[in-house]
Amino acid sequence: MNSTADTVVLISDLDGTLLDTATYSSKAATEALTALKAEGISLVLSSSKTRAEMEPIRKRLAHEGPFIVENGGALFIPHGFFRYAPEGSTSREGYEIIEFGASYRSLRAAMKEIERVLKITIRGFGDMSVEEVSKLTGLAPDEAMLAKQREYDEPFVLEDREIFPLICREAAQRGLMCTKGGQFYHLLGPRDKGHACRVLLQHWRDQMNTGTGLLTIGIGDSANDLPMLAVVDQPILVQGPDGTHDPTVRLPHMIYAPGVGPVGWNAAVLKLVHT
Repeated sequence: MNSTADTVVLISDLDGTLLDTATYSSKAATEALTALKAEGISLVLSSSKTRAEMEPIRKRLAHEGPFIVENGGALFIPHGFFRYAPEGSTSREGYEIIEFGASYRSLRAAMKEIERVLKITIRGFGDMSVEEVSKLTGLAPDEAMLAKQREYDEPFVLEDREIFPLICREAAQRGLMCTKGGQFYHLLGPRDKGHACRVLLQHWRDQMNTGTGLLTIGIGDSANDLPMLAVVDQPILVQGPDGTHDPTVRLPHMIYAPGVGPVGWNAAVLKLVHT
């Protein structure tokens, strides 16, 4: 990679991006993941998944860097990754943790209020059994149980997609926001993936004692990745399961990866590394 930056950081979404939507496998991106490590490029995982879900995924990937959970709900930085802990972080369970999101309890209460106001039914993960989440997501039951261990973000489904803007309006009136992922709609607090990424990257620059020595790359697949992609130097969008790029995700200088999920991820990262 031809870059004058001292450090290169790649921030990646998981579902539908680094992980295949149907199989949740990163196998198609193995060559690029190996190339990142060989080049010394730092990988940050940023997902709508819970911490409970991301821990085993990090283990499979041998991932040792920071990660962002539940659409920007919290940032986890492994102890010792930086020279000093970020301001506002809490040291717990091997991490320096910065929480940005609203509590899950408050999100659930707000969702029930919105249902009453709009006279509709919203089915969130909190309304579903493990078996139902497993069926909807394709996750194994034990993995679906981890997906239900939510702290900052409530995924939900709608029978009528046209009502989503009304839900977003009601959420905003309560200081919350909505977003759309690859499979689900999400209700979350006033901070998103973009905010969490900005905080992380600013801390990274502070640690380096320079504001210019960091090159940032972001890879996603859907609308909930747009705030994250907007804060990096080089945004990349992979194709969705239907083979198209999400038309709602548009930014200047966007690279449109030629492939679905981890196939596109692999192609785009290898091209950058070898350029």
